[in-house]
Amino acid sequence: MKKKNIINSIFSPIDFLLGTHKIVGVNPTIPPVRQAEIESAITVFEYNSEWVKEIELKNVEDCFPYKDATSVTWINVAGLKKDEVEKLCNHFEIHPLLIEDILSIGQRSKMDDLNGLLFCLLNMLYFNDSQNQMESEQLSIVLGKNFVLSFQEDSRRDVFESLRGKLRLTNSKVRQNNADFLFYSLIDLVVDHYFIVMEKLGNKIETVEELIVLYPNTRSLAKINNLRKEMIVLKRNVAPVRELVSGILRSESDLIENRTEKYFKDVYDHIVQATDLSDNYRDMMMNLHDLYINNVNLKMNEVMKVMAVVTCLLAPATVIGGIFGMNFERIPLLHNKWGFYISVALMLLIPVMMIRMFRKRGWF
Repeated sequence: MKKKNIINSIFSPIDFLLGTHKIVGVNPTIPPVRQAEIESAITVFEYNSEWVKEIELKNVEDCFPYKDATSVTWINVAGLKKDEVEKLCNHFEIHPLLIEDILSIGQRSKMDDLNGLLFCLLNMLYFNDSQNQMESEQLSIVLGKNFVLSFQEDSRRDVFESLRGKLRLTNSKVRQNNADFLFYSLIDLVVDHYFIVMEKLGNKIETVEELIVLYPNTRSLAKINNLRKEMIVLKRNVAPVRELVSGILRSESDLIENRTEKYFKDVYDHIVQATDLSDNYRDMMMNLHDLYINNVNLKMNEVMKVMAVVTCLLAPATVIGGIFGMNFERIPLLHNKWGFYISVALMLLIPVMMIRMFRKRGWF
């Protein structure tokens, strides 16, 4: 009972409210509507190998001077407001199509090379421990000559805190390299965080597997379906990043230095590994479904076997009772004072002999 309570506590009720339409995605032919964020935060890291400045800005216009700065600048906009994003992008000469992608929702991960800028759109993945489910957040990154712009939906969280710590260190590789290395570092952190999320999902799969073995019921089947939907989301977010990184390596953009290409090749290796792992998880989900069906069939077979044994054991009593219940005047032992006891003894003795025979043959 204790183990059952632990398993049930791992899966919150919200797992059963995860809709298929939300998982599958949005219709690309319908213009998506993004709700304006109540809070937005603009942070700027300006640095070179000798110094670094970390600034929080309230107005997007304060970012404009960084366009022509000789040092490397990272401008991160967390919480997207349409007017702020358009002002910033127009000043940095970002193509209107890319602005539309930044402000869109439910986009597939991709990269573009327009107006001398490299643009990447991909999803950051998180695992919400309180609700025990995976969540995603769209991230857009623009690489220029000496600047990197990043746009994220949520102003309360991201996966870049370790990068901020490296930027504060004088001898870090990020400080010793140009903007393309910062561009690589952002993508690399997003990809590395995929493995953390997949590890959490792997633990959920193991828990569901134990649940199926112990309690193969409709509740465990619902958990399998919810996990299957999460695997679809994982695959949809991870697989296109492989094409994204491959596109960067093939772009031959002047913004990517030759010494930085090897780092993008390392990211490509990681995303290939993540893609293979997501495929393995999908296969595991199919195996879990087969395991559920096999356990249900096994349980049904056990029930049928018990019912068959009980039916066989009751058959002699039914036959004997039927014989002595016939309406004939002359039946053996009918008027014998021991007839009733003899018939009852036969009804009990024959099933006992049948049980011994069944056990001897290994039928149960």
